[in-house]
Amino acid sequence: MNYNTIMALFRIPEALTIRDFRLYMTGQLISLTGTWMQSVAQNWLVWSITGSSLYLGIINSASSLPMLLFTLFGGIVADRFPKKRLLILTQTLSIIPALMLGLFIDLKIITVLHIVIFAFLLGTINAFDVPARQSFLIEMVGRESLTGAIALNSAIFNGARLIGPVIAGLILSIFSISTCFYVNAISYIPVVIALSMIKIAGTPGRGEINILKDLKEAVSFVLTDKTVLQVLLMILCFSLLGIPYVILLPVITTEIFHSSAGLYGLMMGAVGAGSLSGALLIALRQEIRNKKAYIGLFTVIFSVALFLFSLSREVFLSIVLLFTTGFSVISFLATANSLIQHRTPDYLRGRVMSLYTLVFLGMAPLGNMTVGFLASYAGPVHALRALSVATFVITCGTLWLFDNRDRMLSMNSFL
Repeated sequence: MNYNTIMALFRIPEALTIRDFRLYMTGQLISLTGTWMQSVAQNWLVWSITGSSLYLGIINSASSLPMLLFTLFGGIVADRFPKKRLLILTQTLSIIPALMLGLFIDLKIITVLHIVIFAFLLGTINAFDVPARQSFLIEMVGRESLTGAIALNSAIFNGARLIGPVIAGLILSIFSISTCFYVNAISYIPVVIALSMIKIAGTPGRGEINILKDLKEAVSFVLTDKTVLQVLLMILCFSLLGIPYVILLPVITTEIFHSSAGLYGLMMGAVGAGSLSGALLIALRQEIRNKKAYIGLFTVIFSVALFLFSLSREVFLSIVLLFTTGFSVISFLATANSLIQHRTPDYLRGRVMSLYTLVFLGMAPLGNMTVGFLASYAGPVHALRALSVATFVITCGTLWLFDNRDRMLSMNSFL
């Protein structure tokens, strides 16, 4: 590691020197902490009402299904209207499900159906919020600071993932469960205020919407830009076969290590700490020139770490390997996100990022089902090994195939 690299690690990310981005990140940290609090409280609420893991799955599906159904339309809206105003609207609307859940609990009229409805409503709002939020970053910081901004955004998300559940646990033990929902409702107010204080107007929207034409325009761009298509296919592979490995950690904890919830919490904490560390390192590294090389490197690291985790029977080694998987996944996603945004023209950014959201978050329910079925059929250890090998082969194969496509075509034409 040379002197310039060492100094880069201690340099403040350029994105943090931008006032608007600092405001945005402060609001996001508060809001996302509240979101993770609600997630914990909502699962606890469902379990206390039903005692059924099936209903837990239904509630989480209700939250994520709108991403699959509506996120492409959310990208169209993000390209047609000013993103700052759209984000203020989505963050304000997000107060309603949290507030209503708290009220329904205190009024003692809460049912599972109510939770499903409000989870679906919040998921629908997020289907419009996420593409706008992802594409708004470049308007705040510019292309030069985009990679660092994306990584910092991921760091805030993973930092909130560590803080939110802890606060939720304290509130659940001291106050009532409804308090978590009220606190989350309040947590949206700072991000709305922060967005209102942001001076940048952003790229003006065009207003007119033609769904089929707008979608065709975005899909045509992705199919034309082979690098963007290549990276989206790799993200799809991670979403379906890589990232869902975390749902097997409770099974690994009990069946392989014969331990309890304490070790499970430690394992999840290791994944979260790795994710946070990876995001911070990318942010400090700031701009990455050869992004595709980094994407390939993180793919290999993740696959190898996951495969070794499936072999490990030592707690300390397993924790280190899980830290590594979290580190490599978030590094892969932050770099891939940056590469896509750098290659996407501004007028298409919302729609292309909605495609990114679709393959990353929208496919999560299908990925969880696939991993769950594989584990029930082959066992969790064999499932982890199969997932690691499949992720390695498909992602690295996609990299090789696209990068050598032109050479292969020329050889075929010669033959």
